[in-house]
Amino acid sequence: MDSEKQLKLVDMEEVMIKANTLLEAFPYIQRFRGTTIVVKYGGSAMLDEKLKYNVIRDVAMLKLIGMKPIIVHGGGKEINKWVRLSGKEPQFVNGLRVTDKETMEIAEMVLYKVNKGLVGMMEKLGLPAVGLCGKDSSMLKVEKKLANGKDIGYVGKITSVNSKLLDSLMEADFIPVIAPIGLDDDCETYNINADDAACGIATCIKAEKLVFLTDIEGVFVDPMDKSTLISEMDLEQAKEFIAKGVVGGGMLPKLTNCIEAIEEGVSRVHILDGRMEHCLLLEFFTQKGIGTAILKDPLF
Repeated sequence: MDSEKQLKLVDMEEVMIKANTLLEAFPYIQRFRGTTIVVKYGGSAMLDEKLKYNVIRDVAMLKLIGMKPIIVHGGGKEINKWVRLSGKEPQFVNGLRVTDKETMEIAEMVLYKVNKGLVGMMEKLGLPAVGLCGKDSSMLKVEKKLANGKDIGYVGKITSVNSKLLDSLMEADFIPVIAPIGLDDDCETYNINADDAACGIATCIKAEKLVFLTDIEGVFVDPMDKSTLISEMDLEQAKEFIAKGVVGGGMLPKLTNCIEAIEEGVSRVHILDGRMEHCLLLEFFTQKGIGTAILKDPLF
């Protein structure tokens, strides 16, 4: 009998923890219901099927509680694999892929495969999704992007975003899943950095949140000390970080994109570790969060 009472007590404690978690999430759900969220999905989380499923399930949860999610995905690691299988070695200049005609064809093929895979996972969860790329309805118009003045092929810099198709799809209750490919004025196909594509789309539609799922936990005061993770920083603090040279490598263009998005009307930008299970839910619906949020307004 005592053991039964103890078991019931433990069960009740677990129930109360779950109830408190829901209560903690309630004001965030209330606040962000009806808002548009752009999630840039990339990195190692795209290679692990369990993590991929968890990310898509989190996005489905955002949809079910009343948010309007848009997924912009990359596919760089998969593109690298197929470029090598074609007998070539992937080349990069300042983090940008050198993209000749053949590499562009490989990238488009791979991104289409990734795109439809994500749509399939969303549909499996019972939510209607539509796979697109920036070529559809001329959503992403581009011009050639140079790397330190060097021509690196079919790499595009976004010049304009047409959100008409996105607006129609979201109005009809679909979740858009977008591959970062665009067209120039001559209708040539260009590869676009997925971070740039997500930033361009988020600023065009004035999204409430833009989220970068990455292979790092967020922004650190000291990248070698994991205890120095910055949970929140405002626009001016982010600019100071760049000016002081505190951030470098792959984080520098990402933080620059965050700043540009906020200056163009996005309210909050989040940098999260996509390898952590349910990172989106933990960041959005808990008080502390798990990554770095860059805010439009000063913290103090």
